[in-house]
Amino acid sequence: MDQVPITEQENPRTAQISELPTLEIIRLMNEEDARVADAVRLALPQVARAIDRIVERLRAGGRLFYVGTGTSGRLGVLDAAECPPTFGVSPELVQGVIAGGYEALYRAVEASEDDKEAGACDLERRGVTADDAVVGIAASGRTPYTVGAVEFARSLGAFTAAVTCVPDSPITRAAEVPIVAVVGPEVITGSTRLKAGTAQKMILNMISTVAMIRLGYVKGNRMTNLQPRNTKLRARAVRILRAELGLDEEQAQAALDRAGDDLRTALVMCKTGRTRDEAEAALKAVQWRIADAVRMLVGNAE
Repeated sequence: MDQVPITEQENPRTAQISELPTLEIIRLMNEEDARVADAVRLALPQVARAIDRIVERLRAGGRLFYVGTGTSGRLGVLDAAECPPTFGVSPELVQGVIAGGYEALYRAVEASEDDKEAGACDLERRGVTADDAVVGIAASGRTPYTVGAVEFARSLGAFTAAVTCVPDSPITRAAEVPIVAVVGPEVITGSTRLKAGTAQKMILNMISTVAMIRLGYVKGNRMTNLQPRNTKLRARAVRILRAELGLDEEQAQAALDRAGDDLRTALVMCKTGRTRDEAEAALKAVQWRIADAVRMLVGNAE
């Protein structure tokens, strides 16, 4: 009989949780959650290795795919969906692939995770190649769908990493860089949407955020490539323009208007004195990296 993975084992600290008052239950949950950051901290060297390899692929024109089932898959889709509005990149650059497809985002489709071939087929349909990077996300480390996807991607020559909470599991052997955050048994036995999900979310935050920083879509700690598509984000774009360029609010609003509400274009126009068309052309030529577009236009003017 296979050994029960640590994510499925019972937690002795919460054995009587159903008998406790509400405040004591949430105190226990909070104490367990406090262990997550330490578990992730121990995995940071592997997270950094994975990020550097992913950035290499993205710089060369590849894409990043997150693959998972259930909670793990939803976390991957969430992280991928946040990249375009936050960093101004194409939705194709970072993609989330979840077993069961769109329906699985809002309704559990548990049986889909047992199909190992389906993981490979879903990546094949996305056109994954050796140029890409694939991150398999599986709390238990043994989900057939996700393991199959990682094995398929690696067979193509794509870079592969795994985010899991169980050491020496099938997915750690399938991936080139396994990232293992050992958070221990859950508060509710086997409910990996809790500590394991929190650890996975923290690691995915690091992967996408640092990759975008390395690619040049962040200046300092400012989201200079954000897409101001609502009132809150437009106000943030105005603040960034003011901070980056020393403008007052009225000047920043006017600069954003001249750029067609595109913060990236506004920054390049203001930094170079070029027209909107020139700024947009330069940005497109350098995959919307502001610093590179500015260098291109300033160099052309010399």
